[in-house]
Amino acid sequence: MQLTRSTDPKSRRARRIPLPRSRAVWAAVLGWLALNALVLAAAGDRLPFNWPSSTGRTTTDHLLEANIGLVEVLLLMALVRLLTRHRRRPDIAARAPERTQALRETLLLLAYGAAGLALGHVLARSLGWHPFGFHLAGTLYGTHEQVTAAEAVTWALYNLVVYALLPLLYFRRYTAERLCLRSSDRPADAVLITTVLLVESAVQFLVLKPEILDLGGRQLLLGLPLTFTLYLAGAVLPAMIFIYAILLPRMLRLTGSTPATVILCGLAYAVFHLWDAWTRFGSPGDALLSAAFLLLTYFAPGMMKAVLTLRTGNAWVHVWAYHALAPHTLADARHVVHIFRV
Repeated sequence: MQLTRSTDPKSRRARRIPLPRSRAVWAAVLGWLALNALVLAAAGDRLPFNWPSSTGRTTTDHLLEANIGLVEVLLLMALVRLLTRHRRRPDIAARAPERTQALRETLLLLAYGAAGLALGHVLARSLGWHPFGFHLAGTLYGTHEQVTAAEAVTWALYNLVVYALLPLLYFRRYTAERLCLRSSDRPADAVLITTVLLVESAVQFLVLKPEILDLGGRQLLLGLPLTFTLYLAGAVLPAMIFIYAILLPRMLRLTGSTPATVILCGLAYAVFHLWDAWTRFGSPGDALLSAAFLLLTYFAPGMMKAVLTLRTGNAWVHVWAYHALAPHTLADARHVVHIFRV
């Protein structure tokens, strides 16, 4: 199928709307404030989650960390905007089919994604493992529970097949360009990737102090490539293909709004982490707090990935700038070293 330029004036008008006048932006701001208020009202001094990396921290500490994380992402978005200000903006809405077909494919994707999460829950539980979502159990927050090498490998293969390979097979009638899988300006993409990666890595080392610093030479030599490969297959490629290569252009076609598309991608990214091992759904209160912290943890990074894709037209940019290396390889290498007994 040949790429054609969009003649939909609605999408072009949306690009010229200042952010302070965007209803989607104001809805996101109010929603974020409501999440903070909800957590303060519903939680006590301690949250009900099993977070070994955050032992002894109060609810207020966690909220402060989430809000600082949002500020960092907003600053990174501003940096991306600055670095891409002279680039020709790709017409990503034109890469999606016409609205009726885009709506049909979007609903199909959402139903398929929900089925993938449900099957991942049933399959993993039947094997005595943690439910399969976009993160391996113990990712980011750590875990006191055992995660075996078999579970880790099966998780990665399941996500790779269900959220990346099968969707690509179904949408193979679209070109790589229409799926945002081809760069239109490799030198500019390389500069953007390097800059964002360096900034995010600096934040990881200076502020978050990843446990990679505690690993020995042999653990680093074997653990870093193992972590990179495992998370590339199980988390990075599934998110890139399903959300940012396929779903994002259709969201933009349907909404006609760049801010709304960024926000919807942030929400979608959070939803696909529903089965994170730390979440608790045994009571209404725990379920409410789990949903709140899924959004507080993943909404901003999901938006950042969308911004990188929308500004460049290349979903690969966020893979290298803001996912595969930082945070996952930096933050989760120690966890993988422990799982595989390196």
